[in-house]
Amino acid sequence: MYKILALVLLDLTSKILIFNLIPYNKFIKVASFLDIVHIHNFGISFGFFSELQLPWVFIIIGTFITFIIFIMYMQSNKYLEKIGFIIIISGAISNIIDRIINGFVIIGFSIFALIVAFITIRNKQWSPITVPIYAALQGVALGGLSYFFNSLYDGIVLSAICITVSILLAMLMIYRSGLIKPTENFKLGIAAATGGIAIVYMINFIMSFFGSQMGIMSIQNASFMSIGFSLFVIVIAALSLVVDFDFIEEGAEKGAPKYMEWFGAFGLLVTLIWLYIEILRLLAKLRSR
Repeated sequence: MYKILALVLLDLTSKILIFNLIPYNKFIKVASFLDIVHIHNFGISFGFFSELQLPWVFIIIGTFITFIIFIMYMQSNKYLEKIGFIIIISGAISNIIDRIINGFVIIGFSIFALIVAFITIRNKQWSPITVPIYAALQGVALGGLSYFFNSLYDGIVLSAICITVSILLAMLMIYRSGLIKPTENFKLGIAAATGGIAIVYMINFIMSFFGSQMGIMSIQNASFMSIGFSLFVIVIAALSLVVDFDFIEEGAEKGAPKYMEWFGAFGLLVTLIWLYIEILRLLAKLRSR
């Protein structure tokens, strides 16, 4: 029980900090897998039913579902399953408290998804349990982020999804055809470029604490440099898919343990999320012109 309480307090603390330090509708890029955006969700996941404005209905339904999951947690004898239930229950309780106090859920970033990501990286053998949990948590966070962008520019989310899927299929065909070979130099170049992008993200994140940000990171900046930076990041994210495909194929050829299939899927998922968000940002910049 103390683990659930600790995670609930941690999540609520992060929401309080975001509520007081990050302006409403403010979007901050922290890393390829982490964004901070201060928005309010009056509905359920992905902002569905927000227009109904029925917080107590969602509180009752959420409490009932959380109670069922808690019973499953108490009956479970598997260590990894109990960890998964703890993370889900903690997030659900935090959201219920949010609705009771504010009437809506504050969406800043999924601290639970970040925790699960680090657990997955440090304990690859746990991937069959942690990766589905990570996907579900990121789905909720991406739903809020997508709702934010779609509230700014109607239809932008559908466009971003279509482009992301198209790039995924195109890169898969290019990889299978052998047009791009993931040599060691290729992987080194992608790692170096990703590291450079990460530095830019981090500088922008630090600047956000002083009420500023880098011009190329603003989704309201439609300058050639800003759009060029977004295009560069999208190209690097797309090429990173080749590295992910190669990792999965190499693991299969070498007879890697079964859990590495899930870990390979985790790497691919992280890249796709990064690609989708960057496409959203590029489309938002183009729409702001």
